[in-house]
Amino acid sequence: MSTDAVTSPDAAAPDRMRELIREGALSEAIALADAVIARAEEPAIVGRSLLMKLGCLMMDGHRLEAVSVADQAFDVVLASGDPALMGELYALAAYVALTEGSVDRCVRHLVRGSRTMELVTRADLIAADAWADLAITYSIAGFHNQAMLASVRARNTAAAAGLPPEEYLTPEIPLRCAVSLDHRGDEQGARDMLRAAVALARQCTPGGELRPADYPFYRYASARLRALGEPVELALTEVSLEGHEAADLGALAQVCDAISAGHPLDALARLDSMTLVANTLGPAELFRLRALAYAAAGDHRAAHTADRQAFRLAGEHPSRLVDRFIEGVGARLDHEDLRRAVGRYAAEALTDPLTGLPNRRHLEQRLAMIAEQRGTAAIGVIDLDGFKTVNTVHGHLSGDLVLERVAAILSRTVRRGDFVARYGGDEFVALLPETSVVEAVEIGGRLAAAVDEEDWEALVAGTPISVTIGWADLAHPADLPTALAEADRAMLELKGARR
Repeated sequence: MSTDAVTSPDAAAPDRMRELIREGALSEAIALADAVIARAEEPAIVGRSLLMKLGCLMMDGHRLEAVSVADQAFDVVLASGDPALMGELYALAAYVALTEGSVDRCVRHLVRGSRTMELVTRADLIAADAWADLAITYSIAGFHNQAMLASVRARNTAAAAGLPPEEYLTPEIPLRCAVSLDHRGDEQGARDMLRAAVALARQCTPGGELRPADYPFYRYASARLRALGEPVELALTEVSLEGHEAADLGALAQVCDAISAGHPLDALARLDSMTLVANTLGPAELFRLRALAYAAAGDHRAAHTADRQAFRLAGEHPSRLVDRFIEGVGARLDHEDLRRAVGRYAAEALTDPLTGLPNRRHLEQRLAMIAEQRGTAAIGVIDLDGFKTVNTVHGHLSGDLVLERVAAILSRTVRRGDFVARYGGDEFVALLPETSVVEAVEIGGRLAAAVDEEDWEALVAGTPISVTIGWADLAHPADLPTALAEADRAMLELKGARR
């Protein structure tokens, strides 16, 4: 961090926000964050305050506002130059993506976050928190092995920094792993993980204090274990916490308490009136608790039906494919990073750093080559439909992912020898040598169809993406502006005709 950040009167404010979050006072933490964001100038302080606010919004279920804050945080955190803050931003952005239904985008952010954290050489509060947030988001997304590895990194970083170990016990990670195992029929494995979660509460060092924000996870782990028929007692001080997660876990714990106390009908009545946020413990948990209640009531047929539903829902995220999925995303990012590095450091800087496509300078060089060879070509202006809505609804991080995906589709769909460049913003240009406009329109139809067939719902839910392409004859390659203007007019006419 800069020396300005150290001497700023707001330097201690993010630590105060963190303490408020620890105590479950989310509204107060958000109010303080807003005040600091409005007046502070140091990127590190503003960036960390934005991250604190983003975490509060996600804990309280305010997804739409969180998208806007994540977008705002990206530029500020990048300007801070702190890889630990960047790692935490990726962790929180992954959580946002998950709530929007995009597992692919979630994993991209998680992999980038983990890789960014590998660049952090210091051990301090910010680095430990970033590793912990990565662990928690991996856990929420159902990637339990990666969650446990990241949680170990968080604890090791905290120990090296001399931070209280109770702050980094993250009981929600073994708890989520336990219910995942139980949903898939591994009750013994679930019991083991629930015991591990409860045992964390007993690891408090002399003079230490458990995080109040972790209490709901400790409580639910013990209540869930009792619902499975294993007596366990855990004494915790009563605390009042804000946020949908604490409320959901409290309601689920009451269901478990009713089952273990011999009141299964009361448990079923509670389940009938319950509405939970999907990311708390997953939709399968309600059906698994229903199965336990029915079994306690002696209705084994209904218990079997509920268990089958829990198993079906849990199977929608197959654990055996998780590691390969993470590795596959990592490999894709390796390729993209290499491609961008070539673009950044090539002598003529001919590659667009975001998409890996040729840039405007490269397009101009290709046109000069065609002119030297006295060739002809068709030129097309490719404009993204709905891109502004993506940025408005999902933020610029998602917009960048859309541009990357469209670039990849165009690259793999054009013919060998054709040329596609990113011209600027959401506009691409296709150059088809020795091709008439009639032929180009046919090829453009294939490009548009390939974009239409992409699964945009998984990447940017509710905002479909398509392209409109206008073509012009480039009989004189040196006259690029005139040809581009003609192709642009053709593109706008097509857009107008569709309205």
